[in-house]
Amino acid sequence: MSPRVAIVDYGLCNVDSVRRAVEENGGDAYVVRDGNDLDRPDHIVLPGVGAFGDAMHNLVDRNLDKALAREVLEVGVPMLGICLGMQLLATSSEESPEVDGLGWIDATVQRLQPTATDRRVPHLGWNDVVTTQSHPLFEGIESGTDFYFVHSYHVCPVDSSVTIATSTYCDGFTAALAAGPVFGVQFHPEKSQRAGFALLSNFLGL
Repeated sequence: MSPRVAIVDYGLCNVDSVRRAVEENGGDAYVVRDGNDLDRPDHIVLPGVGAFGDAMHNLVDRNLDKALAREVLEVGVPMLGICLGMQLLATSSEESPEVDGLGWIDATVQRLQPTATDRRVPHLGWNDVVTTQSHPLFEGIESGTDFYFVHSYHVCPVDSSVTIATSTYCDGFTAALAAGPVFGVQFHPEKSQRAGFALLSNFLGL
């Protein structure tokens, strides 16, 4: 039986591409736009692009923050935050310092700082993802595999043990994290071809 996968649409994400990728990897995907519609999923995907403050405002306005906390933190439903969705897991962001994040991960979100070798911010395109510890999310995916990124900010966890993969761009940053049923990836698996689909398939198997 296919796992029921809720894809959270709070107005700042391309849910169609994520939905197609989930379905191609065996998930029974449905889109949720209000906290009352979450309807007992087996897995949850929180995608997103855009501004941290706008995203949090929309989540709260649609009662999605409380609904997600109930399903993930209380029930234990696995949730994958993608790009901005990963950043929303943190407590705060430099992008919108007056706005609180979900706070599920003790972390801040900071702007990427250009370096002599990596001058371009936003970070746009393919870059390596190096696993820092063994984790089922990266089962069968070779460390150093390229994934597709589009972002200007990155998550900085207080506890480094939640980081399961990094990227070397701009002197390195957390590219993937895991803490209990909470998972996040800074890259876009739905745009990362075979490797991204492998990661989504692994997530649906958790």
